[in-house]
Amino acid sequence: MMDDRCIHLAVPCTSPNTQSESSENSMSKKSSGGHHYVWPLIMCLCGVDYFSTLGYQPSIAFEGAGLLSPVATLILVLVTLFGALPVYHFVAGRTPDGVGSVGMIEQLFRGWIGKIVVLILVGFAATDFVVTKTLSAADAAAHLIGNPLYVQYSPSWMQGQIVVTMFLLVLLAALFLKGYDEVVGVATVLVITYLSLSFLVIGAGLFQLWSKPELLQQWSQAVMAGQYHITDSSISGSGIWVAIGLSALIFPKLALGMSGFETGVLHIHLVKGTDEDPSNEHKRIVNTRKLLISAALIMSVFLLGSAFVTGTGTLIPVHEFHVEKDEAGHVVVDDAGRELKGRAVDRALAYLAHGESPVPLCPFFGPIFGTIYDISTILILWFAGASAMAGLLNMVPNYLPRYGMAPEWAAAYRPLVLVFLAINLTVTLIFKADVAAQGGAYATGVLVLMTSACVGSLVHVWRDGRRTFGDRARMIYFGLVTVVFVYTTAANIWERPDGVKIASFFIVGTLVIAGISRYRRAFEFRFDGFHFEDQADEMLWLDMVESGIPILVPHRPSNRSVSEKADEIRVNHRIPKDVPIVFVEVERGDTSEFLNRPTVHIMQEQDLLLIRVTNATSIAHTIAVIARELSRNCPNRTEVLFGWSEGRPLDLAIGFILFGEGNVPTMVRELLRDTEHNRPRVAVAE
Repeated sequence: MMDDRCIHLAVPCTSPNTQSESSENSMSKKSSGGHHYVWPLIMCLCGVDYFSTLGYQPSIAFEGAGLLSPVATLILVLVTLFGALPVYHFVAGRTPDGVGSVGMIEQLFRGWIGKIVVLILVGFAATDFVVTKTLSAADAAAHLIGNPLYVQYSPSWMQGQIVVTMFLLVLLAALFLKGYDEVVGVATVLVITYLSLSFLVIGAGLFQLWSKPELLQQWSQAVMAGQYHITDSSISGSGIWVAIGLSALIFPKLALGMSGFETGVLHIHLVKGTDEDPSNEHKRIVNTRKLLISAALIMSVFLLGSAFVTGTGTLIPVHEFHVEKDEAGHVVVDDAGRELKGRAVDRALAYLAHGESPVPLCPFFGPIFGTIYDISTILILWFAGASAMAGLLNMVPNYLPRYGMAPEWAAAYRPLVLVFLAINLTVTLIFKADVAAQGGAYATGVLVLMTSACVGSLVHVWRDGRRTFGDRARMIYFGLVTVVFVYTTAANIWERPDGVKIASFFIVGTLVIAGISRYRRAFEFRFDGFHFEDQADEMLWLDMVESGIPILVPHRPSNRSVSEKADEIRVNHRIPKDVPIVFVEVERGDTSEFLNRPTVHIMQEQDLLLIRVTNATSIAHTIAVIARELSRNCPNRTEVLFGWSEGRPLDLAIGFILFGEGNVPTMVRELLRDTEHNRPRVAVAE
């Protein structure tokens, strides 16, 4: 503690019990149980989100791009490998503490503007992670309800989409309450099983397309003729260039297949460095980059393969992707309450695994293998929320409690799990567990975070100041990638504005909760220790605390010297010459910060001591903690002598909360009210 010139003399800003729980249960520590994992295991944890999109991506791709989904998916893969991957490769190197793109943006701003920008991004992140859980659970329910064996043997009340989805979400929350090691282990088994079975299904489909060239010829002829089976097409015509141009315009609708990068960098703190030093920062960055590259390559292969076997209109007829809707856009249901939609909707690969394709793919594809594949799909989709939950449990404690914009328990693990469960159940009810209806919100959250990563990376490269050829080339490259992602995000928002509407609820909710919390926590001490300019200041401070100071005078620099002001104070307050007076000057720093760790410099003017404090987040909090410490060993109570604060009461109150000033005497008195031992006395005079 002496080495970094910091000394902690005050109680923490939280109560001892809460502080203990927060430190033990915060996501950064509790989530990993103090353990680090080799990068393939963390890749599997992130992969339950990333890879599980294969469960619904082909169906959503066909809905958005029709027979052009293989071409649009190819563009998506190119953007992933040559856009998102290099950017997040850079993000991993700049955020070894696991704060991700939001943390990079936070480094670019100061003050309240920075806090508001971060809170907005946290709102989009919450949209991404929450809808990841609800959408994945809804698709898992769709696979389960679509299985004939489940329909035959399960009770009728457990065949409803909403009921099954909510049940899966409750099970996932229960697993998180049990422990984090179990989460990583289950994720690994599920990813390996699901990818292996998907490889069989996709491989069998690709083999049929290769062995029967007439199938691909049928698809290419339809594409060249302009028969895309797209509901709303912004370009009309036919030919290869029209097909490519249209695919480039609509590929943002497929952006769900780009999820997983943000969760990858958010989990960097769990990645093992070396056997000798698991926390080795350099090796953790290297291994996280291996994780990102491996996940991107694996997913690219599976995305392209699945697009060809499901999106050419050959192995799966076009009508099997059709959804019957009424004039209001709602899915039509039959007399039994079942939705009228094709058998491949939300379960395209499962459709092939069940042997329902008009083209025979594999001898053992059928009800038994299909059920096995359904089980693996259901489990990984159900567990896809684990990655999202882990991202939320890492992100929220990193920002909101540190900003003072969340209750103290928001840094605790188990309460957050229950809060997010309640939010997930509410979102499921609002969307009626509809997979397609949640796709826009999911894609919006994913793309906004990826765009923020691009912008953050570009600005960081620019600010590095080095202008070598390689730096210029990287800056230009990141600039082009940023343009692509800005377009992709804007196009997605334009096509599906419901995503922004949903994200707006999360953003407004985050801002409102943050404002209320900051107001309610305004009178916490918020003290995180002093930082001293040099060792002499520290020794002087310790001497003052040891001896006790009877009179403390907050001082604003003016034309008068502290000696003249001391003489005036002694006359007005009848203070004898032999009673020491210490002056304190406080200069504000970033007042948007919640925890206060000011820098202290003690100087002597004539025969008076002056404590000069800089980088304070609040004048009142700083004076209160100084008065409390100097009063500990004072024979009588330390008196803090103020002049009146000028201004209207409302303006002063707002100034106290937002800008760390305001009615300082009254606020210092309130902060010291609960001091148990030798509480300083606050006096105000003309």
